[in-house]
Amino acid sequence: MSHQDSSVDEAVERAVELAAAGQRTVLGIAGAPGSGKSTLARRVVAAVDERLGAGTAVQVPMDGFHLSNAALDALGRHGRKGAVDTFDADGYVALVRRLVVADTTVWAPDFDRRIDEPVAGSIAVAPTTRLVVSEGNYLLDDTEPWAALGDLFTETWFCAVDDGVRVDRLVGRHMRHGRDHDAARAWAVEVDGVNAARVAPTVIRASRTVRT
Repeated sequence: MSHQDSSVDEAVERAVELAAAGQRTVLGIAGAPGSGKSTLARRVVAAVDERLGAGTAVQVPMDGFHLSNAALDALGRHGRKGAVDTFDADGYVALVRRLVVADTTVWAPDFDRRIDEPVAGSIAVAPTTRLVVSEGNYLLDDTEPWAALGDLFTETWFCAVDDGVRVDRLVGRHMRHGRDHDAARAWAVEVDGVNAARVAPTVIRASRTVRT
């Protein structure tokens, strides 16, 4: 499929088309931290359910595969939570494989920002669900095991946004979760910044760029 640039509204229309096709579709939404992936995923699910019926679409975030804070402490990686090696990547890829098959109800983990921890068995994806929307930073990464995702997703979209806007969003998010302004900005620029730099070139593997 050739790469397309689209607005959020155009992307939502495409998602409704995919869901209406009848068979299970698994849509990946990639992008840097703060690029609007979760917001776009929520909007897609809401629009599909409104048009085609409740439960037609379900959101399953990659963030459910964050390693726990205790595991990150043990590995010495807590200070850069969100980096590519702070996730159970093999577990996530295995879940996406199960989501493609659609023959049983699949229970997926969620990420609870209030406690900053993944929570297992939180999201039910029934066999009748037509569209599964999964968002995360590394869905287009070309290293193993992430590279396997390209063949599993029906389409993978990339959220593009001005860097200044993206960093401002992250500062606000980190402050809402308890950091003071300086600490929030430092995390957004230093920790999130490293991850954003890794994610940016992966846009070449996306089927669509969505301007958020």
